[in-house]
Amino acid sequence: MFTSTLRKLTALISLVFLLIFIIFTSIFYGYISYGLFDKIDEAMRLQASSFQFVNGRVQFPRPRPLFDPRIFLLMRSTDGNIVNISPFRIEENNYLAEIVARTNTNVEEPEIREYENHVYRIVTVPYRYENKLYNDEFVIREVIAVSIVDPEVGLLNNLLWIIVGGLIIGMVSIIVASYFLARRAMIPIQAAWEKQQQFVADASHELRSPITGIHSNAELMLRHPQQTIEEQSHRITTIMKESSRMTKLISSLLTLARSDADKAELQLAPLDFSEVVEAVAEHFKPLEEINKVSLTIQVKKGIELVADKERLHQLIVILLDNAFKYTPEGGQIFLSCDHDDKYALVVVQDSGCGIAAEHIPHIFDRFFRGDKARSRDKGGTGLGLAIAKWIVEKHGGKISVESPGKGTTFQVTIPLAKARKER
Repeated sequence: MFTSTLRKLTALISLVFLLIFIIFTSIFYGYISYGLFDKIDEAMRLQASSFQFVNGRVQFPRPRPLFDPRIFLLMRSTDGNIVNISPFRIEENNYLAEIVARTNTNVEEPEIREYENHVYRIVTVPYRYENKLYNDEFVIREVIAVSIVDPEVGLLNNLLWIIVGGLIIGMVSIIVASYFLARRAMIPIQAAWEKQQQFVADASHELRSPITGIHSNAELMLRHPQQTIEEQSHRITTIMKESSRMTKLISSLLTLARSDADKAELQLAPLDFSEVVEAVAEHFKPLEEINKVSLTIQVKKGIELVADKERLHQLIVILLDNAFKYTPEGGQIFLSCDHDDKYALVVVQDSGCGIAAEHIPHIFDRFFRGDKARSRDKGGTGLGLAIAKWIVEKHGGKISVESPGKGTTFQVTIPLAKARKER
């Protein structure tokens, strides 16, 4: 699938670049062509319309136009005869007459004629003066200006070959560049696809476990319908436990799915973050005795945030729940909440088994579990820290983890209310 998409994307990018190149070179060629011939055409029209015959003699207005040796002026009579106005250039009469013989009459648009491997540009201008007699037998109908344009045509031909050669070389470069651009553009798409595929596979695997547990225990209960609820209580307990685990997993999946779709909006409001941290810590107090660990709390009063209270509550729960799961009996957990000029700072530190150095870069990945730090036996789904990271980042903060060997420290920074206003 990705190979086919890469080819199509390469072809599309190449086509776009090719069209841009063609349009640019066409405009450039047209501009050069217009610039070369426009001045010549203007000079031809000016010279063709700037003289008149008075008593059979040529007269020019003042100021007289500059003489261009490449321009020949001829007159055509009403009966089609052609006369060269320049008597000192009579030798050109024969081929000039042949060149202009087929030109349109009364048309001021330039025409191109080729004669004996030369290119001529011809402009026909109607004779506009009242005195139209060149002699008694020649009544002037129009003046024809002829100019040889071999240098201009040669320049345009060379430019055209340069453009064609550049197009051929450019096409190779465009295809290569398009391939690398398409491949680079495909990297995040392929990564997102692989991540999604892995996410679906992991979610299916995680859901299969509780469903299997529920189904197998329910089937065993049906095989012994004569037994009482008390006798089947261990199976009922397992079903409830697996149902609770599946509910938690589905809730976490829904949260992450909404975050990926950018639909999980925060309900931002002013709040006292210190109170939120203390409330969560109070809920975990009973686990001190149950797990036989020590929980130390240091919370600075009056830390004001503009944040989602429920999400921050969920964040502290995830971090403390992690700490209690992986801290053995007799261990210690330290929770602190403080602030500086711009940020609220939360630190959760435990004396548990720690996280292997190679696992730290992946600790916030979905469904990731280290061999020691994140065991399924502890009841985790592998989504808690991914949700914690999302909550922190949505509040404009950062979350980091350190594990020097034994024990783990999570540190969270969230902008204070005044810092958000300054932004």
